Amino acid sequence: MKIAVAGGTGTVGRHVVDIVRERGHDGVILTRSTGVDLVAGDGLADALAGVDTVIDVSSTETLSDAASRAFFGAVTRNLLAAEVDAGVGHHVALSIVGTDLAPYGYYAGKLLQEQLVAAGPVPWTILRATQFHEFCAQLVGRMKVGPVVVVPRMQTQPVAAREVAERLVALATGAPAARAADLAGPRVERLADMVRRYLTGAGRRERVVEVPLPGAYGRAMRDGTLLPRPGADLGVQTFDEWVAAVPAAV
Repeated sequence: MKIAVAGGTGTVGRHVVDIVRERGHDGVILTRSTGVDLVAGDGLADALAGVDTVIDVSSTETLSDAASRAFFGAVTRNLLAAEVDAGVGHHVALSIVGTDLAPYGYYAGKLLQEQLVAAGPVPWTILRATQFHEFCAQLVGRMKVGPVVVVPRMQTQPVAAREVAERLVALATGAPAARAADLAGPRVERLADMVRRYLTGAGRRERVVEVPLPGAYGRAMRDGTLLPRPGADLGVQTFDEWVAAVPAAV
């Protein structure tokens, strides 16, 4: 099977590409580094020639509703149009648990993505997952101010990016399933505590300051809105197990 991975060099995407190839499939990476501009649509026609399934794990760094909707709207419309022209038979998209319950900031674009995929012309599967264990490392990189890391107050049930990738590839090699069961990690965690344990495990001494974000988005982060509902599938690797393996994993 020939599988194209939009965002195939990102946190989840690199795992998806590895697993696709480990399982004997032909993996095609759709990123700027391979000559494909997902936002503009440039290079998609050639890249999708002969592709059976597209897995979209593309992402953008923004907390703006408008910027997120602009990115995911453009990428999804371009992918679907190019897939129709190329005869692609299955579109698999990665979304986020709770995106319909808290459609603010980054989640606003993910909800638009889901809506476009579900209404689109290509048979589809959407997998919603919770935040990744790797989110902690990303947060430290973005929110470090001198000796301090500012962390939003949040409840989350983090899952390993590798486990998300494994599920995406399993879905991609099966029949279109519409909304698949959500995927979350094995335990509910407090984000600030996760960041502290990550820093300790990495031998770092930054101080973590937890801050409640204002508005509906901040409230959703705090009150459990973004946690999985009953019926979600649970991953295996705990956050602490991931931290112990960080030098080998990132």
